[in-house]
Order: sequence, then C-alpha cells, then structure tokens
Amino acid sequence: MFIDTHAHVYSEYYDDISSVLKESSVLGISKVICSGVDHKTNVELLNLAETHENMYITLGIHPESVNNYTEEDLLFIEKHLDNRKTLAIGEIGLDYHYDGYDKEKQIKLFRKQLDLAQKYNMPVVIHSREATQDTIDILKQYNLKGVIHSFSGSVEVAQIYIGLGYKLGINGVVTFKNAHIKEVVKSLGMNHFILETDSPYLTPEPLRGKKNFPGNIIHIANFLSEYLDISKEELSEITNANIKSIFDKFI
Repeated sequence: MFIDTHAHVYSEYYDDISSVLKESSVLGISKVICSGVDHKTNVELLNLAETHENMYITLGIHPESVNNYTEEDLLFIEKHLDNRKTLAIGEIGLDYHYDGYDKEKQIKLFRKQLDLAQKYNMPVVIHSREATQDTIDILKQYNLKGVIHSFSGSVEVAQIYIGLGYKLGINGVVTFKNAHIKEVVKSLGMNHFILETDSPYLTPEPLRGKKNFPGNIIHIANFLSEYLDISKEELSEITNANIKSIFDKFI
C-alpha cells in the first residue's frame, strides 16, 4: 500500500471527493495527505478530514496567496494544529516564477509559518520555485523537518535539503521522458524520497494530459520500481518509513 503525501483534493477540482478517495483506495493508496493553500481550502480540508478516515491534511498559506491572507488566517492555522488529522504546516514557501507577488512579502509570510512550526514542533511542507537559495538560507535558520514538495533540483541541492532534515517529494514528473529528477533519485537512492501526486496537476505517464488523482501514485510506483530495479513492495516499505519519519502524528 502506498501513501499520496501531497494532493489538493477539494471541491474546486473534484465534484465527488468520496469517490476519488474510494477509487484511490481500491488502487492501493491507503492514505492521502491533502495540503491547504489558503483559508478557504484549510477550512474545507479540516471538514473533509473529519468525514474521510483515509484523508490527512496539512494547513498553510501558499506564497501565491500572499496578497490576500490575513493575520486571522494564520491564527486559524495555529488553532487547528492539534487536530488529530493535521500533520504539518504547508503548503508554504517561496515562488518567484510569476510577477505580482512581492518577494519580501513572501519571505515574511514564510517566516511567520516557520515560526509557528518551530513553536509547536510541527513538520513543514515546502513549496520552492525559482527561489532555491532564499529557501535554503531561510530554512538553515530553523531546526525543523519536513518535505520539499515537488523537488526538481540537482543532486547537490538535494543533499543540502537532506542535511537539513528534509525528505524530497517526487511526483508524476519523474515519469516524463526528459525529467532530470529520475537521475537524482537513482544517484541518491529512495531513502530520501516520498511519493506524491500534486493532484489535480502533474499527471504521470501514461495518463499525462488528464486530470490527476491520488490513485495515480501507482503509475509513479510502477515507473520507479522498473527504473530502480526494486519491487513495489520494497518501494512501499521504504517510502512509508520515510513518511512516518517526518510526520510524527501519522498512524
């Protein structure tokens, strides 16, 4: 059985969430961790997790929400960190890809959420796009552990994150023909990686182009099993152990 460690399964993208989770379970996905990105999704995920036993959640304000969040949104996250289904603070981080999101505002929001994580000894789920050096420099100032979501960097960058106490999330991108990340995985070994879909995005081959869902972890697992020449059973054991080493509340 596999675990999808990063998905966005909420009503914005899926009409029938119960069916999505049931279908994923049938395909061998025992649990799905869904990440909030703003106040609306944080509230929705808390409600969904209460009624779907195989759903766990992380609560956070994504850098693309930096222009719209309030201090009350952060207080809401803090208030619900002790929920039995809340595993981490995330998806948080830095994204310098698009215009219109001030870097200093992003850094300020990022630090506020890292401060919360340190205060409550919570793991974090980190989004970093075109912001690697700033992300590393900031994380070095904290004593935290967590996941670098959708990791796509070099072996050298991977080793820095690993040294800071992070696992690296890999998703459907690893199945793409020209994706460099597969070589990084082979070089470092699966002991540093966990599997995610980032649903509804980044659908793996052979379904690329269709809406993603947590059940497609199985296609990522099939690819890695063949590429790394290990059984899916061993892959499941390694990745599940990695997940539990990060998410202390995970059962």
